[in-house]
Amino acid sequence: MGAAQCPPEYPEDTLIWCSESFVSLLDTIRSIAARQCCITLVGETGTGKEMLARKIHQCSDRKDKVFIPVDCTTLTGSLFESQLFGHVKGAFTGATDNTIGFFRAADGGTIFLDEISEIPLELQAKLLRVLQQGAVTPLGTTHSYAINVRVICATNRDLRQMVSEQDFRADLYYRLNVVTLHVPPLRQRTEDVLPMATYFLKNLSRFYNEPLKALSPEVEKILLEYPWPGNARQLANAMERAYVLTEASTIGTEALPPEILIEKRAGTGSSLLTLEAAKERLVIEALRRTKGQKNAAARILGIDRRRLNRIIEKLNIEISQIRKE
Repeated sequence: MGAAQCPPEYPEDTLIWCSESFVSLLDTIRSIAARQCCITLVGETGTGKEMLARKIHQCSDRKDKVFIPVDCTTLTGSLFESQLFGHVKGAFTGATDNTIGFFRAADGGTIFLDEISEIPLELQAKLLRVLQQGAVTPLGTTHSYAINVRVICATNRDLRQMVSEQDFRADLYYRLNVVTLHVPPLRQRTEDVLPMATYFLKNLSRFYNEPLKALSPEVEKILLEYPWPGNARQLANAMERAYVLTEASTIGTEALPPEILIEKRAGTGSSLLTLEAAKERLVIEALRRTKGQKNAAARILGIDRRRLNRIIEKLNIEISQIRKE
């Protein structure tokens, strides 16, 4: 039996936008892409910073060269130098071969340092030295290699504040902060929500080789009103869940993730619902939608039947009454 396939993620080279703020951002990207200066993308998790970094690369004269993304949250200690700058055989225990590192691999192209704020303070000086000298020295040797790399960084934190709190080097901050682009969260560009949701559903339809599923008017209204703390990534996950839980051609509210429905219920009253009250309403709605069928309700809620039974018992929900409605 082969490995199970996963639905395609949001393509990194595709951007869906209608909002004025995002159009303006893309216009700025096109105007600076040909420059060689460092660019820092600032925005919440899931806003599409890597996609924008790839857009910058594709609009530059380096578009035919390599684009190397680096997750800075994984870089600590000797691993920092080894992965970024490379190492020679025998440089440390387990170094059985020479490696060139991300910077030399990106020579002639672009390196994307995601979550640059997470690099430990004591290692930031080593990165600064490479950026200033335009050369890297692999771990375990004194020989330097010249590099020609476009650097794009991303962070979801305020680097200026980190500098003031001495959690980020001021000299590295000024070296990286030549151009800073702020990526707006999805809740500030609601014009993009429905086009993006439709795009995700089309991708899923192609992946599963099934007819396209549409959003009901009520679902569209909920999606537009929801604040999307997880931004585009959360929207993509919500559409995938809704797609696989919907057998009909139209996606209804029962297929949306619980956190979105809880937010909707909480927003309809004069005061915020307690978690238990929101949970009770959500379970009852799922049971009503399935005419009291526990297995179907559990699938909608994203839990197993045993857990649903415990919730029903704890909240004293009358299944027989629901089945009569």
